[in-house]
Amino acid sequence: MSDTPTIRPVGEGALLIEFGDRIDETINAKVVALDKALAARPPRGFLEAVPAYCSLLIEYDPQSTSQVELAEAALELAGSAPAAATSGREHVVPISFEPLDGPDLDQVAAQAGLDWEEAIAAFLASRYRVYMYGFAPGYAYMGGVPQVLQLPRKPIAQRGHPAGSVIIAGPQCLITTLPMPTGWWVIGRTPLAVLDATGERPFRFDPGDTIRFERIA
Repeated sequence: MSDTPTIRPVGEGALLIEFGDRIDETINAKVVALDKALAARPPRGFLEAVPAYCSLLIEYDPQSTSQVELAEAALELAGSAPAAATSGREHVVPISFEPLDGPDLDQVAAQAGLDWEEAIAAFLASRYRVYMYGFAPGYAYMGGVPQVLQLPRKPIAQRGHPAGSVIIAGPQCLITTLPMPTGWWVIGRTPLAVLDATGERPFRFDPGDTIRFERIA
């Protein structure tokens, strides 16, 4: 793929800047770099940017600027924003793997050909990158699940999983912030509140941050 991102209009007030088509840390670093550059040097008419895995949605005021003008400004910022300088903060997240907290861990371990402790060790040994928020408030989508633990989603979603559940599917990992059904594999639970809806900073993590999980009883 070309180093030049693809730009697509989204209605009359937004542009989608695409850097790739897969979950990839290098691609996401470019997304985060442009997101930060826009926040630091917003072009005329810029309203908001929403980062995703490999793209950035830029919302703008069409009465203040045009698609062409904003696209040119975004390309210029993308070319000058060093992706290597966008590494975020590292967070340590406590996690319990007790059976009531991680009801699917036994199945994940069995399908991976590991015992319970080996599956836990593999999960804890990895480093997880926050790529984006989506689906529900505070749902930080992370990549970094070890290859041996990467399983497809369950065929049917299951109800009754509490907030703080640590869930995995494929290469992705997520900490739930609300009780809701999921078809992902629930392997543990954290007491850490990722979402603070009443605080000045509702989301604990930023795209580009890294997560390290630490086992607790």
